[in-house]
Amino acid sequence: MIQMTTQSSKLIHLGRLNVTLVSSVLRFLSTYKTLNNSTIVEPVKLAYASYESMKENNNVTIHPIVIMHGLFGSKNNWNSLSKVIHQKTQRKVIAVDARNHGDSPHSSEMSYKHMAQDIVQLLNDLEFEKAILIGHSMGGSTMMYLALNYPELVEKLLVVDMSPARASPSLIQMISIFKAMRSVTLEGSPSLTKARKMAEEQLMESVKPLTLRQFLTMNLVEAEPGKYKWRVNLPVLEQNFSSEIAVFPNVEGKVYMGPTLFIGGSNSDYIKVEDHPAIKKLFPSAQFIYINGANHWVHADNPTEFINIATNFINQSHSS
Repeated sequence: MIQMTTQSSKLIHLGRLNVTLVSSVLRFLSTYKTLNNSTIVEPVKLAYASYESMKENNNVTIHPIVIMHGLFGSKNNWNSLSKVIHQKTQRKVIAVDARNHGDSPHSSEMSYKHMAQDIVQLLNDLEFEKAILIGHSMGGSTMMYLALNYPELVEKLLVVDMSPARASPSLIQMISIFKAMRSVTLEGSPSLTKARKMAEEQLMESVKPLTLRQFLTMNLVEAEPGKYKWRVNLPVLEQNFSSEIAVFPNVEGKVYMGPTLFIGGSNSDYIKVEDHPAIKKLFPSAQFIYINGANHWVHADNPTEFINIATNFINQSHSS
């Protein structure tokens, strides 16, 4: 049986109805980390869900897996996949909400430096010596940045449909998506289901794919009875999108030498074959696999093949 726990300010052990307060004493003495000579980055405590077996695993050498979603996503997007990844690898899986997303705190700061530092703080808090990092899109860039700056914390890196070499031309559509989301009005919505339906209809003109509209409206939550809001910090995401999220930051010649896998969608333009040489300058051990027929949401378009590829990579022995 898999035990799933979620955390914001506390861990809720489902099935046992056992609530355990998160201990703050597990933190390292330094709350703040310096990622370069000029920038002090203050981390936030991320909300997360933990997937692990009820039976204790005594093999302490097996490091956990930490997963981060993409822009407008949440840890809930990875619920089913996390369970299967845990079953197939026998590793604890931690799926996080990025800052300004899901149940994690809102912050005026939104950059890959900040998001990477949030993960470092989480690893410190949970006393993880190392982890296997998985990230999709924005989450992929976060995990790449972390691996380049803290290679000693990373056993392996798996990036889902994101490239550090260039920004996808598809990202230009995000400008209209932000505008459309800002324009949604939900007067007189009696229920969350109805509110999401109304929002979906209002987004239709700017966001054509139905699956994308449904994905976006999952971010609508009830602020108070009969009133709804976006769960994501929309103003901060929009303000920082072009300068901090759409482009991968300059890493000043840093390299991550560990095992690295990029999984792309054959129908996506996020990882081009011509990008491979530039990517391998940052990640010399990088391998590339494309899932046929998949778009940017590779893991949702073909979860079975994605799971097989990901878990084979995780379970494979890699020489040091």
